Amino acid sequence: MRHFAASAILAVLALGVAVPGLAQGVDPAAVPEIKRSQLQLYLTPQEAYEIMRKDAAHTLFLDVRTRAEAMYVGMPTIADALVPYVEHPEMMTDWDERRHMYSLMANSDFLPEADSRLKAKGLAKTDRVILICRSGDRSARAADLLAKAGYRRVYSITEGFEGDAAKDGPKAGQRVVNGWKNAGLPWTYALDRQKMYFPR
Repeated sequence: MRHFAASAILAVLALGVAVPGLAQGVDPAAVPEIKRSQLQLYLTPQEAYEIMRKDAAHTLFLDVRTRAEAMYVGMPTIADALVPYVEHPEMMTDWDERRHMYSLMANSDFLPEADSRLKAKGLAKTDRVILICRSGDRSARAADLLAKAGYRRVYSITEGFEGDAAKDGPKAGQRVVNGWKNAGLPWTYALDRQKMYFPR
């Protein structure tokens, strides 16, 4: 009987169905509007790390930040690839007054590159995909784009790689609240060329 129960739980997990008593990720109702995706599938950095540690063969983990972010801020060592959702133009001549930074533009290679990385890992659009950006908003937008393209299980890491900025105190404005790096999860500045994005 125990063997049957364990087999049933494993079968349900493989289908991605919620099982009472087991971790289900981030509560969608608690996710700020800017970080919400259509599929409403969210993870903390720690949950994403555990999934990759235990089931990397059946999961595609994409860092959707810019090439400059990966190069100067580092990236998770266990990410399968860097596939920027947006990128800086080659010549950074435009300024975004609202965000106080150089302008970003949509990366037209995002979907083809995500598809290519998925196929290279032998996975399908029904398999689990995890996305990480700086703090969880771009990964949600990227998840929406993948969902429109037929992907069914796209999870956004709501805290991102750098985390949220402190609202007050001596570190106000600095990204020290949460996130992959602040959780002490493995990351590196030493980038693997095979994981990097090169414009088509």
